[in-house]
Amino acid sequence: MACDEPAALSGIFTRQNSSSTSSLDFEPGADYRFVESLEERYKCAYCHLVLRNPHQTGCGHRFCQHCILALRELNAVPTCPVDKETIKMHEVFKDNCCKREVLNLHVFCKNFPDCNSKVILGRYQEHLLQCLFESMQCTNDGCQDQILRKDLKEHLSQHCKFREVRCQYCNTYVVLINIKNHEKNDCPDYPVPCLQNCSQIILKKEIEKHHAVCPEAEVDCPYKQYGCHVKVKRGKLAEHENSALREHMLQILDKNSRLEEQISDLYKSLECKEIKIQQLADAIKKCEEEFRQYTQLLGNNSNLMVSTQALASHLDKSARLESQVKQLIQMANQQQSKLDLRPLFDTIEKVKQKIALMETYDQRLVVLEDQSSKHDLQINIHKAQLNKNEERFKLLEGTCYNGKLIWKITDYKMKKKEAVEGRVLSIASQPFYTSRCGYRLCARAYLNGDGLGKGTHISLYFVVMRGEFDSLLLWPFKQKVTLMLLDQSGKKNHIVEVFRADPNSSSFKRPDGEMNIASGCPRFVPHTVLENTKNTYIRDDTLFLKVVVDLTDLEEL
Repeated sequence: MACDEPAALSGIFTRQNSSSTSSLDFEPGADYRFVESLEERYKCAYCHLVLRNPHQTGCGHRFCQHCILALRELNAVPTCPVDKETIKMHEVFKDNCCKREVLNLHVFCKNFPDCNSKVILGRYQEHLLQCLFESMQCTNDGCQDQILRKDLKEHLSQHCKFREVRCQYCNTYVVLINIKNHEKNDCPDYPVPCLQNCSQIILKKEIEKHHAVCPEAEVDCPYKQYGCHVKVKRGKLAEHENSALREHMLQILDKNSRLEEQISDLYKSLECKEIKIQQLADAIKKCEEEFRQYTQLLGNNSNLMVSTQALASHLDKSARLESQVKQLIQMANQQQSKLDLRPLFDTIEKVKQKIALMETYDQRLVVLEDQSSKHDLQINIHKAQLNKNEERFKLLEGTCYNGKLIWKITDYKMKKKEAVEGRVLSIASQPFYTSRCGYRLCARAYLNGDGLGKGTHISLYFVVMRGEFDSLLLWPFKQKVTLMLLDQSGKKNHIVEVFRADPNSSSFKRPDGEMNIASGCPRFVPHTVLENTKNTYIRDDTLFLKVVVDLTDLEEL
């Protein structure tokens, strides 16, 4: 199949553990300046550039790996561009001898003559990562300046406008270009002048507290309720009180005198009302006496008409007197209520009742909050169990049983940053199997590298895990394993490494624990190649890794 051609062409490489030496490589397409003229035998017969991963055809000519694949894609029956011989793919093999010779050719640094280093081609990318004359972008967010590596430290500490500096007032770290805006708008310890022009400089966070005691703030005279309507600065308030002491005392006496007069008038009015009420009560008694007399006369007098008229007259007079008495009693009660404290006591009693009711509500709220907390705890437990079940279902749905794993790694930048900061050094794929009852396997990736690849490469390892059917399988694990970084452009320019399991290694024995020691490539792919915008290994912050186990001669249960 087409997807297996890179593996077929790449040959069988020596297996590498995380502690083994890294494989040399270089970036294709770059303009290398060789110390000695490049011999024709080190040039690709197709692209005429220095050979990368050289493969030799049956006719004896050498091609880059991607060039031989390109010839295959261009023609169903590829031919050698040198002698027009048909290229038989089964005769093509990886020329490791030529590869070693190419990787050991000496080249000048691209920053020559500033940098006079001469390095072998296989170490060229490593040299660029350390070359003091290599141009690189400032590492501060927002800064687009290109700086020589030797000047980067000075740029970051002294010249970069996007470097973080400590605010001289609140000691908070702020980006340099934002420092002025921070001081004026956000810094709580920034000194500002008092708005009352008191000539004092106050910290912004204490400005409100200062205004409450500022000597220049205008305030009302404390004797305003007694009639002094003067506004004076707080610092001169004591002076005003001392100078106007006589006026303030007179105002207080005047107001007290008026209050005493009002109270006296109220008492006099009450006394008058009480006297009038007594007079009216006497008049009522007199009317009642006259009424009884008229009643007796009515029984003895035959002139009924005259007696009836007199009786009606007295009844009307009695009703008017009774109405006046009620009005006077009502007025007296109103006057008395002005001096009575019973309404105040009633109001206080109502407030106490409301407070007691609120305390009852508070107790009920405490009980309800406790019940709510218990319910939240139960809900969280159920949510956690649901999440575990969901993860297990996803794992079961994505499990492969054909010895192949397609591993999708999303949020590459964030995960690499976590690895650089040492929070999450490695990530592991979901398990996959060689068959339904076969070996249980997975992949492990170090996005910031591991061992010799730390900080410069992605490290990719193959892991044998403990499975349910290990007691029925043959041990040690001996199959060929292919590790691939998939090209997302559709051109199939995959990066491929292949190794065969070493039966003498503890990495491939039957697992005693959950999994064996990982085995693979600590320098699988350089960051410079992976993250190069010209390549298409990362799209939408996502990359794909593929692991293929050769199932040849593997007996299924």
